[in-house]
Amino acid sequence: MYFPIYRPRRLRADVNIRRMVRETSLSVDDFIAPLFVCPGEGVRHEISSMPGNYQLSIDELVLEAQELKSLGVPAIILFGIPETKDELGTGAYDDHGIIQEAIRALKAEVKDLLVITDVCLCEYTSHGHCGVVENGLINNDKTLELLAKEAVSHAAAGADMVAPSDMMDGRVGFIRNALDAAGFDQITLMAYAVKYASAFYGPFREAAESPPQFGDRKSYQMDPANAREALREAALDIEEGADIIMVKPALPYLDIIHSLRAEFDYPLAAYNVSGEFAMIKAAAAKGWIDGEQAMLESLLSIKRAGADMILTYFAKEAARIL
Repeated sequence: MYFPIYRPRRLRADVNIRRMVRETSLSVDDFIAPLFVCPGEGVRHEISSMPGNYQLSIDELVLEAQELKSLGVPAIILFGIPETKDELGTGAYDDHGIIQEAIRALKAEVKDLLVITDVCLCEYTSHGHCGVVENGLINNDKTLELLAKEAVSHAAAGADMVAPSDMMDGRVGFIRNALDAAGFDQITLMAYAVKYASAFYGPFREAAESPPQFGDRKSYQMDPANAREALREAALDIEEGADIIMVKPALPYLDIIHSLRAEFDYPLAAYNVSGEFAMIKAAAAKGWIDGEQAMLESLLSIKRAGADMILTYFAKEAARIL
């Protein structure tokens, strides 16, 4: 019987050799934890579809951020739930809005934690869309003005990084110019460069209380069928001044992460979104999968595809293990 000279199983024989030849590794340094901020005091409301994640009042947000920092998580990204919403999402760029006050509290109470803010209008608009609505359509260019005001307001409150997620054309350059003109040229910009119109955002919309009140977001978020378009979108955002580019969602779009990694020598983030998180949690609760192993395997696959950093609702749980 013929035996091959090279036997791959030799390198799988025990845990130590597997560790030594492992090509990809996960680290707590890879994680950005998304957090939801709401009005009130002492509020810690668990999101039903996202076990272990909460709508947090600012005092509880500070405690959560302190715990994440103690686990070694280097960064958080904030999503706001305002007291009131209106057609133009004015709470997004109110200097005393929920996110602006949250940033100030975090900077006063939690040292050496990177604070990123989501820059979008959908959480603040009464119609739930990411831009200015006129005659049932999203006015791209009028939206840019409001997004820039929001980004500058976040920077003035002390944010370290802003992350526009709206998918309006030209918004990265518009926001970068506004930040620079306001004296915030050192603020990092992470662009949701490739954001698909995905079915995997459902739990997030419950958490952020931001489902669209009419229609959908397919006129501005990308068609899941398109891959080459992702390269064009990322190239535009880089040209306009993005420091980091992002793919959202992550798991159904590992091919897109891989393509961007091969094409661009820029820091690359991927958003392990709420639906991806919820599916693993639901299956684990049923006893159908090992939830911990599925979590770590999923995060590893995102890293293996080429992501440098992962936005994930598993951040705290994974950090405890790693």
